[in-house]
Amino acid sequence: MARDGRGAEVNPLPLVRVVGPSMAPTLRGGDVVLVRYGGEPRVGGLVLVRWAARPAQLSIKRAVREVPGGWHVEGDNPFASTDSRELGAAEVVATVRFRLWPRPRLLR
Repeated sequence: MARDGRGAEVNPLPLVRVVGPSMAPTLRGGDVVLVRYGGEPRVGGLVLVRWAARPAQLSIKRAVREVPGGWHVEGDNPFASTDSRELGAAEVVATVRFRLWPRPRLLR
């Protein structure tokens, strides 16, 4: 088993359902993606993150650059995204690998 950023054991390839429009048009509410805990984030890649100000909330965003304290991440939809522009650096919990539903495809 893999471990998340807090050291808890997690399924290494869990499924996550997208909620909200922040990543449109890349991802839409209801899409189901496969994430990989322990994956190395890449600039331009999709990541599952949490912020210190909102520790119970997980969000999918695009990794823009590594910054002190984590990553600067942004949603693909600037009109409907709360991201590092407001919340600061995010902790990357997992990398998003593949959209399984409704239109399966590898995500980069």
